[in-house]
Amino acid sequence: MEKKNYTVKDWPDEERPRERLLKYGVEYLTDTELLGIILFNGYQGKTSVDIAKELLIENGKSLRKLDSLSYTEMSSVKGIGLAKFAQIKAALEIGKRLLRETNSPKKKIHNALDLVNYYGPCMRDLKKEKFKVIMLDVKNKIIKDIDISVGSLTESIVHPREALKEIIKESAASVIFLHNHPSGESNPSKNDMDITERLAGACELVGVKVLDHIILGEDNYFSFAQEGLLKKAGTDLVSALKGVGNT
Repeated sequence: MEKKNYTVKDWPDEERPRERLLKYGVEYLTDTELLGIILFNGYQGKTSVDIAKELLIENGKSLRKLDSLSYTEMSSVKGIGLAKFAQIKAALEIGKRLLRETNSPKKKIHNALDLVNYYGPCMRDLKKEKFKVIMLDVKNKIIKDIDISVGSLTESIVHPREALKEIIKESAASVIFLHNHPSGESNPSKNDMDITERLAGACELVGVKVLDHIILGEDNYFSFAQEGLLKKAGTDLVSALKGVGNT
C-alpha cells in the first residue's frame, strides 16, 4: 500500500493550529504552531508545523534568532523559500513595530530605560553597529532621530560635524546618542569613550546638552549618564566643527 503524505488538513480539528487559535485564542498556541500558521503550507511529506519545528530547533528555539537570519541562512531548512522567508520576516517586523508602538515615549523622556524599551527591539540584534542621534526639545520630547553611521561588525565611524549638522538644523535643545553592540556586550570600548567625549565637546560649543549615550547589548544596556561618565571635552575640539553647515 502506498504511504500517504499527511497534511495539517488531515489532522483532527482540535489539533489544527488555525482552528485552535480561533477556538481558544492566539495566546494558547506554541511558537511552533504560530509559525506553522504563518508558513501556511508545507511540502511533500512535511507539514508547515514540521517545517516550523525544524526551523526553531535549528535556531535554539529562539524567535529573536530567526529575526536575525539572512535568506541564505534560513533557507538551509528544507521547505523555506523566498515566499516563506518573506512571510516570516514580515510577521516578525510587525511584532517589533507593535512593541515599539506600545513603548513609544509619547511624553518626555524620563530615563535611559524609556529609550531602551523603544529602540531595543529594532536595534539590539543587528549584525552591524548603528549609531543614532536622538534630538529632543526643551521638554525632553523627541523631535527626531537620525542614523549617523552604520559601521562594521566591530565599530561605527562617527564624525561630530555630521551629527552637528542635523542637531543645528532641527534646533534641538538636547541630544542622546545611542548605538548597539553586535557582540551582545554593552560595556563601552575605548573607541566608545573617545567618541562620546568628542561629541559632547562639540555639542557644548554650540550650546546643546548631551543627556546620555546609551549602548544596547543583547539583553542589557549601558548608560554613560547613569555611570557618571559624561565629561566635558577640551577646547581643542573646536576643529570638530569644521564643515558644519557646508554641503
